Amino acid sequence: MGWKRKTLIGTVAVLGVSYLTLSYITREPDRPVVTLPTAGKLLLSGVTIVDTRDGTLTPGMSVLMDKGKILSVGTNDPMSGDQSVERIDAKGKFLVPGYNDMHAHPLGQADPSGTLALMLANGITGFRQMSGSDAVLTERRESKLPITRYSPALLAMPGALLTPLTASKVQQTRETVQHEKAAGADFIKAAFITEPVLFAAIDEGKKVGLQVSGHVPAGTSVVKAAQRGMRAIEHLGPANGIMTVCSSNGDQILAELRASAKPPEVPAIKSRIIAKLAEWALLERVINPVAADKEAGAIGPMAKALASFDEVRCRQAMQSLRAAGNWQVPTLIRLKAIYVANDPAFARDANLQYVPPATLDDWRRVTKKFVEVYSETDRATMRQGYEFSLRLVKLLDEEGVNMLAGSDASGSGWEVAGFALHQEFEELAKAGLSPLRILQMTTIDGAEFLGKTATMGTVAPGRNADLVLLDADPTKNVSNLRRIAGVVRAGFYYDAAKLESLKARVKAGQGYLK
Repeated sequence: MGWKRKTLIGTVAVLGVSYLTLSYITREPDRPVVTLPTAGKLLLSGVTIVDTRDGTLTPGMSVLMDKGKILSVGTNDPMSGDQSVERIDAKGKFLVPGYNDMHAHPLGQADPSGTLALMLANGITGFRQMSGSDAVLTERRESKLPITRYSPALLAMPGALLTPLTASKVQQTRETVQHEKAAGADFIKAAFITEPVLFAAIDEGKKVGLQVSGHVPAGTSVVKAAQRGMRAIEHLGPANGIMTVCSSNGDQILAELRASAKPPEVPAIKSRIIAKLAEWALLERVINPVAADKEAGAIGPMAKALASFDEVRCRQAMQSLRAAGNWQVPTLIRLKAIYVANDPAFARDANLQYVPPATLDDWRRVTKKFVEVYSETDRATMRQGYEFSLRLVKLLDEEGVNMLAGSDASGSGWEVAGFALHQEFEELAKAGLSPLRILQMTTIDGAEFLGKTATMGTVAPGRNADLVLLDADPTKNVSNLRRIAGVVRAGFYYDAAKLESLKARVKAGQGYLK
């Protein structure tokens, strides 16, 4: 493929991101104000509390909640005789903080309530939104986001993604960062940008108090980005990011990637035809960027990196990530859905019943293209690359690099919101992480990353009443994280039957905007 064709594809893809972002920015918020009701007193009695800090189990405990907060944790019923208390006999059950999906994209949809309900039904009580806009930030400020009692809490979100439309030059990047700070963004999300732009965003972010997370540009060392101050790196790079710095030929591979990377030109969007092309390009790229653009797979660099793996160099790189205070959000299930898209298990997933038929058709179409575009040799290389990603995650854990659990659900091919986070747990277990470590990545580690350990991440007085009640000990087997007996969200209790009714409403195409 010549560079002109690659540039055209990249231009259309960026136009897709930019056009849809612009359309959301310019659309006047038209949702009603959402007021969350205040929960009354709720008591879980006889429960075994799981300490997410060390896995200690404390049985026979009573947890009292009121107005969405945990009031007390002890062995006695502090409200004995009070008929206003909703009491749940939780003897034989295990209590953990609610799960946090630290990489998700539910907001921005016309009606995300079904997606959010599926997340809640799977024990997710909080999420980090990884795409935003001025309009979504305005909706949050005006309490118009559809975050109801049937939704996880929005933990953090950026403004518009950094792309060549918003950040093609260093000065423009600084202005964009300043604008997003003024608009109320919690962090900056880097996407399709160059190394100078990324570093300008990091530096300007330090000045205004916004940290940068997201994608490291092709040809940029993830270690260099972390040392410059990039707070969180998603998808292990992406595009061979950590894999490359673990190669004995890493410097050469990075140089080749830099030489081949050409930032796409972004012309003004002047016609409906271009707008439609942009929407089409974005759709395929979100579902599977490798299928949408063969160069995005970077098969050559991947094969070279796999053939030249150097464990000593790899561990040294990971030690540098740890020393820099960098966080990794592997999103293994997303990488699997990209690089092993034709795995028959995806198409057989029973949870596809919650996906609209039109969306399923798109996933099947893009997967068919994936098989047609790549030879069996290329697909074997990508399968090997994915399996190697599991090894990299284990090495990251062994070297003490901070990690978070995230799914990248909502739009990505073969990922059903809520269920995808549990698939992520399973992939992390395949990588060799312990059940406790996985539980920590979706609870206390997210709290630490967000600076919210005083209100989330553990079951203790003063913490938010966002909890998951389990039928089995989650420190024994990762599959027990799926065995949900009930969920507490903002102090409201949903038993297993209620959670199933949420799923049923989503399957029937009904939302929970109110």
